[in-house]
Amino acid sequence: ALATTSSGFAWSRARPDHGADVEAVLAHCREIVAATDLPVSADFENGYARDLDGLKDNVRRCVDTGVAGLSIEDATGDAARPLCDFDEAVARLRAARTAIDATGADVMLVARAECFLVGHPDPLNESIRRLRAYGAAGADCLFAPGVREPEQIRAIVAAVAPKPVNVLVGYPATLTLADFAKLGVRRVSVGGALAGAAWGAFLRAARGLADGRFDGFAQNASHGEVDKLFESR
Repeated sequence: ALATTSSGFAWSRARPDHGADVEAVLAHCREIVAATDLPVSADFENGYARDLDGLKDNVRRCVDTGVAGLSIEDATGDAARPLCDFDEAVARLRAARTAIDATGADVMLVARAECFLVGHPDPLNESIRRLRAYGAAGADCLFAPGVREPEQIRAIVAAVAPKPVNVLVGYPATLTLADFAKLGVRRVSVGGALAGAAWGAFLRAARGLADGRFDGFAQNASHGEVDKLFESR
């Protein structure tokens, strides 16, 4: 399966993460869905609306792009209140579930508890509390991006079973895909890590050029290799 990435898409438009509006994101989803026969899951951030009616409408529009899944997160983007209040967050997941069901489409709803990413003082227990509630509200897959420690991952998997758990691996993890499977993880995503890898290589090469050096091109893909990649398109 494939997934969109909020950061990767925003960076491709010269904007910071969370800097793309809903119209641009929906157009991007349509473009990715049209480009592949694989199922596509959308990183739909917080649904691009604070009120429930707006959230439902945006979720419906996302389903209409042809995605096979979409995620809704509970982060607010407000440093003073980084997470939605618990009851509000649950209501938003329930609204997203209602919107998906109303379309009649078989679209997976992924619920994200952002506790680890926003620096919550007790990220593990708060993630578990929220993910359990999100599962009860209708989420198909549960996700606490930012968790890394095997014991914490195992604890989340056990706490929300039998709901499947997604883990984000956007860092040079020592664990392999097989290792995550042994922890009970059912789905692994990489978020904006591939975009970060591309931008990292570009920035290293560009900084070298600024210093009058060309060694930043040492690990470039060859012209022919990239051409061959796109010949089948």
